[in-house]
Amino acid sequence: MNSSASICRRLSIRELVANKPIYNSATDVSGEGLSLLFRRWATKKTAGSTKNGRDSLPKNLGVKKFGGERVIPGNIIVRQRGTRFHPGNYVGMGKDHTLYALKEGHVKFERNKLTGRKWIHVEPKEGYEIHPVYARVNSASETKTAAA
Repeated sequence: MNSSASICRRLSIRELVANKPIYNSATDVSGEGLSLLFRRWATKKTAGSTKNGRDSLPKNLGVKKFGGERVIPGNIIVRQRGTRFHPGNYVGMGKDHTLYALKEGHVKFERNKLTGRKWIHVEPKEGYEIHPVYARVNSASETKTAAA
């Protein structure tokens, strides 16, 4: 049988695969016929095991003081991301949107019926204070009414 006849002869899959050794690489092929199986080992860990394995710490978000609870200045009322609750009377807002009490009193939650916006107020223990600008206007109007 000449070389051209041996190359052109049709081979079945069984002849190609059956009874052939498994090679480590393509350069190790020194046997006869073709082998469709190559053995390969992993060169690095699987992707899942190296990319996992860490977790973030809890952020402890949420309402800390509920409606009707007593607060003192500096008490955190709500820790939040964004303005889910908006600051109302005597409530301050930190740079991370944390709401805290500015005066001693009781917490009051309010919700606008039209917009759905939620407000948090602190009702002061000693009552509401009038701003000095408005206090001067009220005292001036009282003196005018008394003089008239």
